Amino acid sequence: MTEATIADVARLAGVSSATVSRVINRNYPVAESTRARVEAAIVELGYVANAHARALAGATNRTVGIIINDVIDPFYAFIARGVEREATAQGRLCIICCTQGSHEQELALIDLLHEQRADAVILVGGAYEDRAYATQVGRRARALHASGSTLVLCGRPSVGGDVPTKVVEYDNEGGAFAITDHLITQGHRRILFLGGPALFSTTVARLAGHRRALELRGLDFADDLVQPGPLSRRFGYERVRELLAEGAVFTAIFAANDNVAAGAMQALESAGLTVPGDMSVVGYDDVPLAQELRPRLTTVRIPLEEMGRQAVRLALGIADGSDYLSPVQTSTRVGTSIVVRESVSAPKPLAAPQARKAAGRR
Repeated sequence: MTEATIADVARLAGVSSATVSRVINRNYPVAESTRARVEAAIVELGYVANAHARALAGATNRTVGIIINDVIDPFYAFIARGVEREATAQGRLCIICCTQGSHEQELALIDLLHEQRADAVILVGGAYEDRAYATQVGRRARALHASGSTLVLCGRPSVGGDVPTKVVEYDNEGGAFAITDHLITQGHRRILFLGGPALFSTTVARLAGHRRALELRGLDFADDLVQPGPLSRRFGYERVRELLAEGAVFTAIFAANDNVAAGAMQALESAGLTVPGDMSVVGYDDVPLAQELRPRLTTVRIPLEEMGRQAVRLALGIADGSDYLSPVQTSTRVGTSIVVRESVSAPKPLAAPQARKAAGRR
């Protein structure tokens, strides 16, 4: 049986080959009734568009690429699931790429997806404050835009108002403010901020929210209670063990994410301390781990899957009702919320030596 061609589809639907191409590529408005006839003809004939021919014609290949740090990290995995589900719903293939934290790999993957003529390239997660790197990302955003594609920044700040990107934000600073204020209202005054690489956009925003909550309540921001580091369980465990051995004074831990919180709780348990009896602990993200810990972790919930879905909608010009591949930069912002569980209670009174030590650090 001879393979159906675009001309065969056009004859059966009673339209031109150009109209069939527009329906397939979704790069030009087509009347709904016409689109329905063309799609019915495609199904009847079993027509499959030749991706190579479309690429030569300058069209995109109906794929969405998502670039994440690590596929096994729940933060990235849930956003990726949202991207994949929305891409599938919009008739796109989803390609998931991992950088393992490498700037060079991230840039190379953007280039590779550009070569593959993806409809959209979605960068997920925070970024370091590096002007030279932002310039490199901006250059690639312009190249993608020029070829009819879109770069979406999901959970990271814009690289400049004149750069043709679309941005999916979440209230990072607001979530940190709210969880810190929750600890303060429970009576905590010495709160350890634990984890998050310095100069990383996510860390900067969460630390800003933490600091704002302290200052609003008339509490000093203590530099010795800020302990940056990797967003890993191992870091949370090792740094808390070290701080306890050093005699550091704090009654609560605000971990920069749930993985760090899990490590911190493990270190507290190893030291014979209970949560929340001896130490309160909160996290950020609300990945499944937060409910698996004992006690269950009070944390900040980010609607991760929704962020992924919004990224695809923005890229394809669906979320805001704009024309497909609109040149106008568009952004959306999702909210965060506190999930109160069992890992926080009022602090125990500090012993006299600890109280004097804490007072000397204010």
